[in-house]
Amino acid sequence: MKSSEDLVGGSGTFALRSSSAVRRNLREHVYDSVLDLLLRGDTAPGTRLSIDTIARQLDVSPTPVREALVQLERTGLVTRQTHKGYRVAPPLEHDQLMELFEARDMLEVTAIRLAASSENGLLPELRDAQERHRLAGEAVISAFGDGKKDIALTTEYYARDQEFHEVIIRHSGNRYLLGISNDLGALVHRLRRSVHRGVTDVREAIVEHEAIIDALATGDPDASARAMRSHVLKVRDRALHDAGDEKG
Repeated sequence: MKSSEDLVGGSGTFALRSSSAVRRNLREHVYDSVLDLLLRGDTAPGTRLSIDTIARQLDVSPTPVREALVQLERTGLVTRQTHKGYRVAPPLEHDQLMELFEARDMLEVTAIRLAASSENGLLPELRDAQERHRLAGEAVISAFGDGKKDIALTTEYYARDQEFHEVIIRHSGNRYLLGISNDLGALVHRLRRSVHRGVTDVREAIVEHEAIIDALATGDPDASARAMRSHVLKVRDRALHDAGDEKG
């Protein structure tokens, strides 16, 4: 993935492989490329996203780029102004953050109640996902300890965090919850990359995920729901605290 300078207007090039498989999934690849640019946090809020420039850097026509930006506008990651085109969305305001976590609380708690009530092999898959999350977290902690901020390691960590929650949502047996999760996911990751996060947050998230697994192992849906709600609310509180620090 190229930097924001490459995709937004720099001199580099980024050509997609011209295999038939990639061409069949052109829209998805363009969407993922632009989404990755936004989530990596390399582009400042308000940065103009030129359709023609992005299309040239991705070696595609403007059409799939335009379609990707339309999709991303629905997530709130980009904004569109008449006659001015698309721009990177500003950070979420306090009220937006509260609404986002209210939605996530309803989603995650409902999903884990449904998943905990069914015998569908959830725990083994979730433990595997948590092990990957833990290893990715330890890599981030190690990098911070060495005074480094490794974007690739951070991106991997958040991907493994998202995977943990997606396992639970998939095992809820409700296809619509997964769709809602996908809509919220981009906003959650945009939030995480827009505020300062250090080693403490990673350690806390690992511990909270383990508590969720322990609650699920009891077979009590209420205990599982409490553990998930506790995790979501703690993530919310850390996000609000960090967002306040950023403004200060």
